[in-house]
Amino acid sequence: MSSAPAPAIPPAGGGAGPVPRHVAIIMDGNGRWAKRRHLPHLAGHRQGAEAVRKTIEAAAEMGIEALTLYAFSSENWRRPEDEISGLMSLLKHFLRMELGRFHKNGLRLQVIGDYRCFPADVVDMLDDAVAHTAPNSGMIVALALNYGSQRELTEVARSIALDVRDGRLRAEDIDERAIEARLDTASLPPLDLLIRTSGEVRLSNFLLWQAAYAEFLFIDTLWPDFDGETLAAALDVFARRERRFGGR
Repeated sequence: MSSAPAPAIPPAGGGAGPVPRHVAIIMDGNGRWAKRRHLPHLAGHRQGAEAVRKTIEAAAEMGIEALTLYAFSSENWRRPEDEISGLMSLLKHFLRMELGRFHKNGLRLQVIGDYRCFPADVVDMLDDAVAHTAPNSGMIVALALNYGSQRELTEVARSIALDVRDGRLRAEDIDERAIEARLDTASLPPLDLLIRTSGEVRLSNFLLWQAAYAEFLFIDTLWPDFDGETLAAALDVFARRERRFGGR
């Protein structure tokens, strides 16, 4: 069943308000962007990579501490082989082109997800980029690569079960903190705002635990058209919301 169209994002009001510490984005709509222009899918992904660059730059300027981008889900392996190969080439190009900019702006790269099943040269480039940006103290950019939240939670359950079996953890000591410490996002601030582009209204196996008290924003904008102005408008919406975390 297709989802109902999401409303267009309201215009930014320009007022000051709280800035979310951690923003996550489901970057959706590359294929539709390309199709509307009678271009191949990969052209949409290339333009989507440019949107990533613009969004990272804007997020850092706005004072966001961590930006998590859903770049390749564990379900994306179902796509055509040539599209997957193109995405891997695009990821390598992005790392080559952006690593210097990361250093210049003091950004740190992290990866969440089981990315080690990617081609060896891609894994090496990711490991190198993470290691070289680790000393930086600016915004964290977390790329979700071969990420699926159900897999993540399954691994957490397995880890806890092994620790209990081997006497490193008592069953009565299992709590939210024990789970959160084992999540892929353990080193990131709590998730404040989750944005999905392209009008789809679902989480698609993304940050299911972390999104428990996050604010959601579903917008019609296709990802290749997302930029700093769109992000500013999203943060303006966030600033106008009242977050009660279950209280009155």
